[in-house]
Amino acid sequence: MKLMTNNEVTVVDHGLCNMFNITCALEEAGARVVIARDASEITQASRLILPGVGAFEPAMRTIREMGFQEAILTHATSGKPLLGICLGMQLLMTDSQENGRHKGLGLIGGSALKFPTSAQNQSACKIPQIAWNTLHNNSTDTLAWNDPLLTGVPEFAPVYFVHSYYVVTDAPQDTVAYAEYAGVRYSAVVRRANVWGAQFHPERSAKHGLKMLANFVEQKLP
Repeated sequence: MKLMTNNEVTVVDHGLCNMFNITCALEEAGARVVIARDASEITQASRLILPGVGAFEPAMRTIREMGFQEAILTHATSGKPLLGICLGMQLLMTDSQENGRHKGLGLIGGSALKFPTSAQNQSACKIPQIAWNTLHNNSTDTLAWNDPLLTGVPEFAPVYFVHSYYVVTDAPQDTVAYAEYAGVRYSAVVRRANVWGAQFHPERSAKHGLKMLANFVEQKLP
């Protein structure tokens, strides 16, 4: 049986992600990184990160074909921490409308939708959004973040986004932080129980992104 260390984080390598950047950032944040290239390595994970770049449907198809889907779902239902990054966050949702309608992992209710591409928006906001943007607290009840992933991260912190599709959660409380672009207010950080998602790239978001990754490394295990 594999023995876990308290700072271990497993990153899912499904071939549609930048493993070098996320691995370097996690190590700087204090993690001992394990790369999962088969389902058995996912089932042994203590904390799991699902990164992703590119299109939704090919990523979901690859995850199913590699046998990763059930392993990821089992990890989530076990209560152990799971973080989806960029496309990885969108994969956590119910579905995506990218190039048709495609089912996601269904761990958080919501959909990935395309930014509007009207002439008016194109003149002001290029799609995809490839830019720094600010995080806003989605809670109306408090001036402070009410989530351990964002402990020590100030509201309006700048983080780095690269995406053409955005997420809207079915339940407003599943959106921890939001951002705005092209006239759209969308989910930037989502959470349901032990499952988190970040639409931006923490590994490319300087000190605030590294703080979020360090917070994830420190999440307690069930």
